[in-house]
Amino acid sequence: MLPTTVTINTPQGSPIQVGGGQPLLLIGGPCALESEELARRVAGTMQEICSRLQLSYVFKASFDKANRTSINSYRGPGLEKGLAILGRIREDLGVPVISDIHEPGQAAEAAEVLDILQIPAFLCRQTDILRAASATGKVINLKKGQFVSPWDMENAVKKIRESGSSEVMLVERGSCFGYNNLVVDMRSLPVMRSFDCPVIYDATHSVQLPGGQGGSSGGQRQFIAPLSQAAVAAGIDGLFMEVHPEPEKALCDGPNSMPLEDMEEFLLRILRIRRAVEEKNER
Repeated sequence: MLPTTVTINTPQGSPIQVGGGQPLLLIGGPCALESEELARRVAGTMQEICSRLQLSYVFKASFDKANRTSINSYRGPGLEKGLAILGRIREDLGVPVISDIHEPGQAAEAAEVLDILQIPAFLCRQTDILRAASATGKVINLKKGQFVSPWDMENAVKKIRESGSSEVMLVERGSCFGYNNLVVDMRSLPVMRSFDCPVIYDATHSVQLPGGQGGSSGGQRQFIAPLSQAAVAAGIDGLFMEVHPEPEKALCDGPNSMPLEDMEEFLLRILRIRRAVEEKNER
Protein backbone atom coordinates (compact mmCIF):
# COMPACT_ATOMS: atom_id res chain seq x y z
CA MET A 1 0.00 0.00 0.00
CA LEU A 2 1.36 3.42 -0.93
CA PRO A 3 1.38 5.94 1.94
CA THR A 4 -0.52 9.17 2.09
CA THR A 5 1.33 11.94 0.29
CA VAL A 6 2.81 14.71 2.41
CA THR A 7 3.22 18.19 0.94
CA ILE A 8 6.28 20.26 1.84
CA ASN A 9 6.10 23.94 1.02
CA THR A 10 9.19 25.50 -0.53
CA PRO A 11 10.63 29.02 -0.76
CA GLN A 12 10.07 28.96 -4.52
CA GLY A 13 6.39 28.18 -4.16
CA SER A 14 6.48 24.77 -5.87
CA PRO A 15 5.52 22.22 -3.20
CA ILE A 16 7.41 18.94 -2.83
CA GLN A 17 5.27 15.82 -2.72
CA VAL A 18 6.60 12.93 -0.63
CA GLY A 19 5.18 9.41 -0.70
CA GLY A 20 2.59 7.88 -2.99
CA GLY A 21 5.14 7.00 -5.66
CA GLN A 22 6.60 10.53 -5.83
CA PRO A 23 10.34 11.14 -6.42
CA LEU A 24 12.66 10.06 -3.62
CA LEU A 25 13.24 12.73 -0.98
CA LEU A 26 16.73 13.40 0.35
CA ILE A 27 17.06 15.22 3.67
CA GLY A 28 20.74 15.97 4.03
CA GLY A 29 23.31 18.21 5.68
CA PRO A 30 25.75 18.40 8.60
CA CYS A 31 24.59 17.04 11.94
CA ALA A 32 24.93 20.41 13.67
CA LEU A 33 25.33 23.88 12.25
CA GLU A 34 29.04 24.61 12.48
CA SER A 35 29.37 27.73 10.33
CA GLU A 36 27.21 29.45 7.76
CA GLU A 37 29.91 28.98 5.13
CA LEU A 38 30.03 25.21 5.60
CA ALA A 39 26.22 24.96 5.67
CA ARG A 40 25.93 26.90 2.42
CA ARG A 41 28.57 24.73 0.77
CA VAL A 42 26.75 21.51 1.65
CA ALA A 43 23.29 22.88 0.82
CA GLY A 44 24.37 24.28 -2.53
CA THR A 45 26.25 21.16 -3.60
CA MET A 46 23.46 18.82 -2.56
CA GLN A 47 20.80 20.98 -4.19
CA GLU A 48 22.71 20.90 -7.49
CA ILE A 49 23.22 17.13 -7.38
CA CYS A 50 19.60 16.40 -6.47
CA SER A 51 18.33 18.72 -9.19
CA ARG A 52 20.33 16.87 -11.83
CA LEU A 53 19.23 13.48 -10.51
CA GLN A 54 15.58 14.57 -10.20
CA LEU A 55 15.45 14.03 -6.45
CA SER A 56 13.56 16.21 -4.00
CA TYR A 57 15.91 17.90 -1.53
CA VAL A 58 15.60 19.46 1.93
CA PHE A 59 18.62 20.92 3.74
CA LYS A 60 19.11 19.61 7.27
CA ALA A 61 21.20 20.95 10.15
CA SER A 62 20.52 21.22 13.87
CA PHE A 63 20.64 24.59 15.60
CA ASP A 64 21.07 22.69 18.87
CA LYS A 65 22.01 19.09 19.66
CA ALA A 66 20.59 18.79 23.15
CA ASN A 67 21.31 15.07 23.51
CA ARG A 68 25.10 14.95 23.04
CA THR A 69 26.96 12.25 25.02
CA SER A 70 29.19 14.68 26.95
CA ILE A 71 28.43 18.06 28.48
CA ASN A 72 31.59 19.27 26.73
CA SER A 73 30.40 18.24 23.25
CA TYR A 74 29.59 20.87 20.62
CA ARG A 75 25.85 21.56 20.45
CA GLY A 76 25.44 24.21 17.75
CA PRO A 77 24.83 27.98 17.63
CA GLY A 78 21.51 27.84 19.47
CA LEU A 79 17.93 28.68 18.53
CA GLU A 80 18.22 32.36 17.59
CA LYS A 81 21.50 32.27 15.65
CA GLY A 82 20.76 28.86 14.14
CA LEU A 83 17.35 29.86 12.79
CA ALA A 84 18.86 33.03 11.34
CA ILE A 85 21.42 30.97 9.40
CA LEU A 86 18.81 28.47 8.23
CA GLY A 87 16.51 31.30 7.18
CA ARG A 88 19.20 32.92 5.05
CA ILE A 89 20.08 29.61 3.39
CA ARG A 90 16.40 29.01 2.70
CA GLU A 91 15.89 32.37 1.06
CA ASP A 92 19.21 32.69 -0.77
CA LEU A 93 19.34 29.17 -2.18
CA GLY A 94 15.60 28.57 -2.47
CA VAL A 95 15.87 25.26 -0.62
CA PRO A 96 13.47 24.00 2.10
CA VAL A 97 15.04 23.58 5.55
CA ILE A 98 14.53 21.29 8.53
CA SER A 99 15.89 21.24 12.06
CA ASP A 100 14.96 19.51 15.29
CA ILE A 101 13.24 21.04 18.27
CA HIS A 102 13.79 19.80 21.81
CA GLU A 103 11.20 21.69 23.83
CA PRO A 104 7.52 22.53 23.20
CA GLY A 105 8.32 26.22 23.57
CA GLN A 106 10.62 26.14 20.54
CA ALA A 107 7.95 24.95 18.12
CA ALA A 108 6.23 28.22 17.21
CA GLU A 109 9.46 30.23 16.77
CA ALA A 110 11.11 27.47 14.73
CA ALA A 111 8.01 27.16 12.53
CA GLU A 112 8.43 30.78 11.43
CA VAL A 113 11.60 29.72 9.56
CA LEU A 114 11.56 25.97 9.04
CA ASP A 115 9.55 24.11 6.42
CA ILE A 116 9.67 20.90 8.47
CA LEU A 117 9.90 20.43 12.23
CA GLN A 118 11.84 17.37 13.31
CA ILE A 119 11.17 15.51 16.56
CA PRO A 120 14.31 13.72 17.82
CA ALA A 121 14.15 9.99 18.49
CA PHE A 122 14.57 10.37 22.24
CA LEU A 123 11.47 12.63 22.34
CA CYS A 124 9.18 10.66 20.02
CA ARG A 125 6.72 9.74 22.81
CA GLN A 126 6.63 13.15 24.53
CA THR A 127 3.04 14.31 24.16
CA ASP A 128 3.63 18.02 24.82
CA ILE A 129 6.27 18.47 22.13
CA LEU A 130 4.22 16.47 19.62
CA ARG A 131 1.16 18.61 20.29
CA ALA A 132 3.16 21.84 20.09
CA ALA A 133 4.70 20.82 16.77
CA SER A 134 1.31 19.78 15.41
CA ALA A 135 -0.24 23.12 16.38
CA THR A 136 2.14 24.96 14.02
CA GLY A 137 0.61 23.26 10.96
CA LYS A 138 4.07 22.40 9.64
CA VAL A 139 5.12 19.04 8.26
CA ILE A 140 6.52 16.93 11.09
CA ASN A 141 9.43 14.55 10.63
CA LEU A 142 9.09 12.13 13.53
CA LYS A 143 12.02 9.87 14.33
CA LYS A 144 11.31 6.44 15.80
CA GLY A 145 13.05 6.04 19.13
CA GLN A 146 15.76 3.40 19.37
CA PHE A 147 13.75 1.97 22.25
CA VAL A 148 10.34 1.90 20.53
CA SER A 149 8.85 -0.81 18.33
CA PRO A 150 7.66 0.25 14.88
CA TRP A 151 4.04 -0.65 15.64
CA ASP A 152 4.08 1.51 18.78
CA MET A 153 4.82 4.55 16.63
CA GLU A 154 1.20 4.53 15.54
CA ASN A 155 0.31 6.03 18.93
CA ALA A 156 2.76 8.90 18.37
CA VAL A 157 1.26 9.52 14.94
CA LYS A 158 -2.22 9.62 16.48
CA LYS A 159 -1.07 12.24 19.00
CA ILE A 160 0.03 14.49 16.16
CA ARG A 161 -3.03 13.91 13.99
CA GLU A 162 -5.45 14.39 16.87
CA SER A 163 -3.70 17.67 17.71
CA GLY A 164 -4.39 19.18 14.31
CA SER A 165 -1.75 18.11 11.78
CA SER A 166 -2.02 15.31 9.22
CA GLU A 167 1.38 15.99 7.62
CA VAL A 168 3.62 13.40 9.28
CA MET A 169 6.67 11.50 8.03
CA LEU A 170 8.18 8.66 10.07
CA VAL A 171 11.89 7.96 10.28
CA GLU A 172 13.60 4.63 10.92
CA ARG A 173 16.98 5.13 12.60
CA GLY A 174 17.80 1.74 14.09
CA SER A 175 16.96 -0.02 17.34
CA CYS A 176 19.06 -0.67 20.44
CA PHE A 177 21.00 -3.91 20.14
CA GLY A 178 22.84 -4.38 23.42
CA TYR A 179 25.11 -1.60 24.60
CA ASN A 180 26.54 1.04 22.21
CA ASN A 181 25.09 -0.61 19.14
CA LEU A 182 22.09 -0.37 16.82
CA VAL A 183 20.50 -2.76 14.36
CA VAL A 184 18.03 -1.98 11.57
CA ASP A 185 14.98 -4.20 11.36
CA MET A 186 13.76 -3.75 7.79
CA ARG A 187 10.32 -5.01 8.83
CA SER A 188 9.78 -1.64 10.49
CA LEU A 189 9.61 0.10 7.11
CA PRO A 190 6.39 -1.53 5.82
CA VAL A 191 4.97 -1.56 9.36
CA MET A 192 5.27 2.21 9.70
CA ARG A 193 4.12 2.76 6.13
CA SER A 194 0.87 1.04 7.09
CA PHE A 195 0.02 4.10 9.23
CA ASP A 196 -0.48 6.11 5.98
CA CYS A 197 2.79 7.98 6.52
CA PRO A 198 5.73 8.35 4.16
CA VAL A 199 8.70 6.54 5.66
CA ILE A 200 12.21 7.96 5.65
CA TYR A 201 15.30 5.87 6.31
CA ASP A 202 17.99 7.55 8.42
CA ALA A 203 21.01 6.17 6.63
CA THR A 204 23.65 7.68 8.89
CA HIS A 205 22.21 7.55 12.43
CA SER A 206 21.37 3.89 11.81
CA VAL A 207 25.10 3.10 11.71
CA GLN A 208 25.89 5.18 14.79
CA LEU A 209 27.46 3.54 17.83
CA PRO A 210 25.78 5.56 20.63
CA GLY A 211 28.36 6.60 23.20
CA GLY A 212 30.74 4.19 21.52
CA GLN A 213 33.79 6.43 21.98
CA GLY A 214 33.31 7.09 25.66
CA GLY A 215 32.74 10.84 25.55
CA SER A 216 31.06 10.78 22.14
CA SER A 217 29.30 8.44 19.73
CA GLY A 218 31.15 6.37 17.17
CA GLY A 219 29.91 5.05 13.85
CA GLN A 220 30.39 2.51 11.07
CA ARG A 221 30.33 4.55 7.88
CA GLN A 222 31.11 1.49 5.75
CA PHE A 223 27.58 0.20 6.32
CA ILE A 224 25.74 3.33 5.13
CA ALA A 225 25.58 2.16 1.51
CA PRO A 226 24.48 -1.49 1.94
CA LEU A 227 21.80 -0.67 4.51
CA SER A 228 20.50 2.24 2.43
CA GLN A 229 20.30 0.03 -0.64
CA ALA A 230 18.31 -2.54 1.34
CA ALA A 231 15.94 0.15 2.62
CA VAL A 232 15.36 1.53 -0.88
CA ALA A 233 14.67 -1.99 -2.13
CA ALA A 234 12.11 -2.33 0.68
CA GLY A 235 10.23 0.70 -0.67
CA ILE A 236 11.03 3.78 1.39
CA ASP A 237 9.97 7.29 0.39
CA GLY A 238 13.12 9.15 1.33
CA LEU A 239 16.59 9.13 2.87
CA PHE A 240 17.91 11.17 5.78
CA MET A 241 21.67 11.64 5.78
CA GLU A 242 24.30 13.56 7.65
CA VAL A 243 26.67 14.91 5.01
CA HIS A 244 29.95 16.73 5.67
CA PRO A 245 32.85 17.83 3.45
CA GLU A 246 35.35 16.47 6.00
CA PRO A 247 33.66 14.01 8.38
CA GLU A 248 36.89 13.50 10.33
CA LYS A 249 36.76 17.19 11.31
CA ALA A 250 33.00 17.36 11.94
CA LEU A 251 32.03 18.77 15.33
CA CYS A 252 29.16 16.29 15.68
CA ASP A 253 28.62 12.72 14.43
CA GLY A 254 31.61 12.67 12.13
CA PRO A 255 32.18 8.87 12.33
CA ASN A 256 28.74 8.18 10.87
CA SER A 257 28.56 11.10 8.41
CA MET A 258 28.77 10.66 4.63
CA PRO A 259 31.57 12.54 2.81
CA LEU A 260 30.10 15.20 0.55
CA GLU A 261 32.33 14.11 -2.35
CA ASP A 262 30.84 10.59 -2.26
CA MET A 263 27.19 11.61 -2.41
CA GLU A 264 26.60 11.67 -6.17
CA GLU A 265 27.97 8.18 -6.76
CA PHE A 266 26.02 6.91 -3.75
CA LEU A 267 22.76 8.42 -5.01
CA LEU A 268 23.26 7.03 -8.52
CA ARG A 269 23.42 3.51 -7.05
CA ILE A 270 20.36 4.22 -4.93
CA LEU A 271 18.37 5.41 -7.95
CA ARG A 272 19.25 2.32 -9.98
CA ILE A 273 17.83 0.14 -7.22
CA ARG A 274 14.71 2.27 -6.91
CA ARG A 275 14.07 2.11 -10.66
CA ALA A 276 14.45 -1.67 -10.60
CA VAL A 277 11.91 -1.93 -7.77
CA GLU A 278 9.46 0.36 -9.59
CA GLU A 279 9.80 -1.62 -12.81
CA LYS A 280 9.15 -4.87 -10.96
CA ASN A 281 6.06 -3.41 -9.28
CA GLU A 282 4.69 -2.28 -12.64
CA ARG A 283 4.75 -5.78 -14.13
